[in-house]
Amino acid sequence: MGLIHELPVELSNQIAAGEVIERPASVVKELVENAIDAKATQVLITVKQSGLKSIEVNDNGAGIGADDVEIAFQPHTTSKISTDHDLFNVRTLGFRGEALASIASVSKLTIVTSTDGKSAVRAEFAGNTLLNKETHARSKGTTITVEDLFFNTPARLKYVKSLHTELNKIVDIVDRLAMGHPEVSFRLIHEGKDVVWTSGNDNLQQTMAGIYGRTIASHMFEFENSDEDYTIKGYFSKPDTTRSNRSYISLILNGRYIRNYQLANAVIRGYGSKLMVGRFPIAVIDITLDPSLVDINVHPTKQEVRLTNEGHIADLISEGIKNKLSNQNLIPDAVKNLDRKTTTDQPKAKVVYKPEQISFDDLSMMNQINEPMPTKIPDKKEPVIKVQAPAKNLLGTPIFDEPDHLKEWDERLAQEKETKVLPADSTDSSEDSSDTGFPELRYIGQIHGTYLVAESNEGFYLVDQHAAQERVNYEYYRKEIGKVSNDQQRLLVPIVLDYPNSESILIREKKPILEDIGLYLDDFGQNSFVVNTHPTWFVEGQEESTIREMIDYVLNDSKISVAAFREKNAIMMSCKRAIKANHHLDDVQAIELLNNLTKAENPYNCPHGRPVLVEFSNKDLEKMFKRIQDPHDTRESE
Repeated sequence: MGLIHELPVELSNQIAAGEVIERPASVVKELVENAIDAKATQVLITVKQSGLKSIEVNDNGAGIGADDVEIAFQPHTTSKISTDHDLFNVRTLGFRGEALASIASVSKLTIVTSTDGKSAVRAEFAGNTLLNKETHARSKGTTITVEDLFFNTPARLKYVKSLHTELNKIVDIVDRLAMGHPEVSFRLIHEGKDVVWTSGNDNLQQTMAGIYGRTIASHMFEFENSDEDYTIKGYFSKPDTTRSNRSYISLILNGRYIRNYQLANAVIRGYGSKLMVGRFPIAVIDITLDPSLVDINVHPTKQEVRLTNEGHIADLISEGIKNKLSNQNLIPDAVKNLDRKTTTDQPKAKVVYKPEQISFDDLSMMNQINEPMPTKIPDKKEPVIKVQAPAKNLLGTPIFDEPDHLKEWDERLAQEKETKVLPADSTDSSEDSSDTGFPELRYIGQIHGTYLVAESNEGFYLVDQHAAQERVNYEYYRKEIGKVSNDQQRLLVPIVLDYPNSESILIREKKPILEDIGLYLDDFGQNSFVVNTHPTWFVEGQEESTIREMIDYVLNDSKISVAAFREKNAIMMSCKRAIKANHHLDDVQAIELLNNLTKAENPYNCPHGRPVLVEFSNKDLEKMFKRIQDPHDTRESE
């Protein structure tokens, strides 16, 4: 008998489940994506013990026909593709035909589904084996309940993290799906408590408010950029509202959440030097393109894709963000920054949009979920912001008309944008500070040889003199380095540099990049180089240290581009030549620095992203000195 044999179906399904079902959040993702593909407008997710005990996904979508229920749980069965042409023009979230079979192979699963709202079928599976199938009754849609996940593969449980971690993974998946489909109402319940609930009124900004909180969502910038093949739109946070990692950058491709380093980096690149080093923005980037331009069949979970012209899409993203930021007033409010915590990694608001009076009576046949929606969640430390929104029951029937609250939200957003965003026809000019929204500053004095005090008609400002001169220097050096002129200063004593074998090889390979900014290295033995001249903009007395730093950039990043290399060197030079703290300026020097700052292309941040100045508005001052007070209650106490 030969050694090669066919794997049993149960074993092959468990192997496939190992690729698709990593944790409870994977089950939630696959089932909710199926609900979205079924054109559901409402999706209810109920989990217990962070999904390890049970996961139930309930939708009002198209349902599955009685004759298709059994085959739907067989491996590689799908209703979404038939030919190779369909495979490269995928317009749905699920298509591989692995999800249901994989989930059923490692759990006890029950499905109740109806295509017409009149009759339904109920089926039970355990380890992919059909245990029971019978007629049932429910409204149109599907309910899938997954219990005892990994009951027959206990080794998988070793890789499951804490219940808190697993719940966070589920919340993250639901958040991303909600942002990719703001037209769908999502409700996530854990142990009887609401964790996420979005209105599903097709307003992305309101959906984001339900995830990140209304304060952050209402102060994000909206942008759009497109060409004949791609449309890029979305929202991104102000440079002073950041997080410590990239996970708050959500990329949505044709409604699908994806991970892509180059596109996420394009978001950061769009900010230029307006972001602090090591900080990352909050952003939701919605990319729309022809499905034929993307291959989503390169990873079992479909979160990694292969894009045609990925670099061009990245450029559209960064250009769109850069253009939007070019005419914004980005001066941080000093008083608000004293007590607000939006720049730190605070927990996300779990429940924001809570459509009141929403009816789940249609679910009574499955879960008897018909209690009224509470107006407050007890024992919740996270901020709960309640904004009413039009709701529909699971049959899709509107429960009440659009309330005035929603209109007030839109009007408030419009007013806030009107007061903080410059006219659309304003342009970015380094010669006219009014074009950047930067105020006309009048110098008052200096504090501790570190901060300059200035005023305008709107209030007064504290200016970090080091950051201000860094910004002025940076824009000068960026232009000088970009010129790549032949102006060289000859060294009286040549500089000899020694490097190990491996680094010498890389330096020789990257000589063209060094020469592109005027640094010429001549071979001086096997592992040594000699420098006889240097660009005239080098700081006197710092020639060797500057050259070594430039070479270090090349050694630390072997794939560094010429543009990135110039940028890094401009930042380095601007910092070296900027005045430091505790350095007293006379009035002429201070006024000259402020004048140069107002002419800068970006006067708001130093090259490292730190703020150059903060503002105390006239209103802030009036509050601080109690010129604006809350009205007192003049009624006599009884």
